Amino acid sequence: MLRTVVARSLDDLDRIATLWEHLYNSGNHTLFQSFAWNRLAAQYFASREEPYVVAVEGDSGAAIIPAAITDHGVTLLGEALFDYRNVLWTGEANILTCAWREVAKLGLPVFFTALRGTESRGAWAEFGPQPFVNAPCVLAADTNASDFASAHPRLARNLRRLEEQGVEVGYHPAPDPALVRQVYQLKAEHFPGSLFSDFVRVNFMVAAITSGETKCDLFTLTREKNIIAALVTFRDGDTRRFYTIYYDHEWARFSPGVSLLWEVTRQSLADGLNCDYMTGEQPHKMRLATSSVLLFRIDTPWEKLSRIVELQWQAVSELAA
Repeated sequence: MLRTVVARSLDDLDRIATLWEHLYNSGNHTLFQSFAWNRLAAQYFASREEPYVVAVEGDSGAAIIPAAITDHGVTLLGEALFDYRNVLWTGEANILTCAWREVAKLGLPVFFTALRGTESRGAWAEFGPQPFVNAPCVLAADTNASDFASAHPRLARNLRRLEEQGVEVGYHPAPDPALVRQVYQLKAEHFPGSLFSDFVRVNFMVAAITSGETKCDLFTLTREKNIIAALVTFRDGDTRRFYTIYYDHEWARFSPGVSLLWEVTRQSLADGLNCDYMTGEQPHKMRLATSSVLLFRIDTPWEKLSRIVELQWQAVSELAA
């Protein structure tokens, strides 16, 4: 006997919170699959992405598709702020198929970016995931803090030059909401077209960082209380995810952004952590990276989704007969 819930409100989501946490903790997921982040996304972006989260639970397993309805079709919750997306699923394939049948009833295409790594493609193979971009990273298995520092002497020198100018390196575990908001406002002001020119996204980030559900570490370079550079990171298991970087253009000759990136990476390696620079192969990331993870996009027309679901359901029915 299967129990199916379609969660379209925060109250609905709260009713599947225990199941969500169970699936999240039993799988190899990122913080973007956590209940806390998805609930906040459903709260802050409901006018842009209407929650349509499908949860199916039975004796043979459980699945959650954190779906949302947009003007262009069905996506997964997270608006533009979730780098990595995926379903949560354990047990037999028919459980996930039942969840997809519920999504297919909407008669809409499914699209999103991005699945992280080839290991995430298993549940999506028939959807035809396509290569998107890479996520550069520095793995503790590839190097150590000392070797990493030695490999980039110019950045060490840049950091010393900044300190000679009176710039101080700051570490802010569980940062104050006002500081978080200041960093994102500076990002929006200094980088035209930034995602964070949108105040709703800034409000989401402040809530996500200060909710207590996520371990955020904010690193800064400051001079006389002025922020020269900032780096927002999240601890995610044995990985530090480098989520947002900001620097003041007036200090560009000292490369404060990449210098801070280098220093936090060095510290992270010293703590035994992997460093995920996340979506995109920007030069400042590739300069430091020792490896990268391929990301995939999903763009599946409704006709294909319907065909996939029905073929999967027929296969399940034949096995059960």
